[in-house]
Amino acid sequence: MTTLKDKVAIVTGTAHPMGMGYATARRLADAGAKVVLTDRVADDLGRVELDARAAEIVEAGGDALAIAVDVTVREQIDACIAEVKEHYGRIDILFNNAGSPAGCGDFLTMNDQQWDISYQVNLKGLADFCQAVLPGMIEQGGGAIVNNASLSGLGAIPLMAAYTATKFAVVGLTKALAAEFGPHKIRVNAVCPGMIWTQMGQSEIEHQQEEGETFEQAKQRLVSADLVPLERWAEPEEVADAVVYLAADSASYISGVALPVAGGMAPGL
Repeated sequence: MTTLKDKVAIVTGTAHPMGMGYATARRLADAGAKVVLTDRVADDLGRVELDARAAEIVEAGGDALAIAVDVTVREQIDACIAEVKEHYGRIDILFNNAGSPAGCGDFLTMNDQQWDISYQVNLKGLADFCQAVLPGMIEQGGGAIVNNASLSGLGAIPLMAAYTATKFAVVGLTKALAAEFGPHKIRVNAVCPGMIWTQMGQSEIEHQQEEGETFEQAKQRLVSADLVPLERWAEPEEVADAVVYLAADSASYISGVALPVAGGMAPGL
C-alpha cells in the first residue's frame, strides 16, 4: 500500500462531494498524509461545504485542515501557504485541482469573461500556487506537484476552445517546471482525466446532449465503445488513485509526465 505518512498535502478545489479534489484529499489521507482542503468560498454555504469535507476526513481517522482560498487571488494563496506552514511546518505535496469549464461553448460567441475566468482559474491560479510552494520544497530538499490538466490538454474537440487552450498550457507548464526544478528533487506531473463522473461531468452531458436525446442516452453515448474502450465513466476516486501514485515515492523517477486517466479514450485532434 502507498504510504504518505508524515507528508503534508494541499489540494485545491475540494468543496464539492462529487469532485476529484475531494476524492483525492480522501485518498491522500487514507495513505497517511495530513491534508489541507482548499476552495473558493463565496458565501456561508460554501464555507459549510468546505468545512464538511474536512470534517468527513477527520471522522474517518484522517488529519485535515480546511482553508478558504480563491486561486485567482494571490494574497489568499500566500496566506494559505503561511497558515499551512504554521500549522504543519512543511508542504510536501500540491495537487492543483481547481478548474473552471467557463471556456466551453461556441468560439464565435465566446466573450472576454469566459476567456478571463479560464485563464485566471485553470492556468494563472495553478501557476501562482506552484510558485508559492516551490521555495519551501526547495528548502526542505524535495516535493511533488500534480496538476489536473484534463484530456483536453492533450487533444482538441469542438466547442471547448478557451478551456482547451488553458489545459494545453497546464501541460506545458508542468513540463517546464519538471525541467527547471528536477535538480531540487521536486517532481512535477499532470493527470489528464477523460470522462469522469463528477459535477462537471454531468454538465458535460448537458453540453453535448443532442436534439431529441435523453440525458441517460447522452450519458451512455459519450462512453460508447468507439469513444471509450472501457465503455464507462470513471469515478473520481480512480483519478485520485493516479494522483496519489504520482505524489508518492512509488513514482520517484517519474517527472514531466501528462498521464491520461481516460479508459483508453483518444484525446482528440
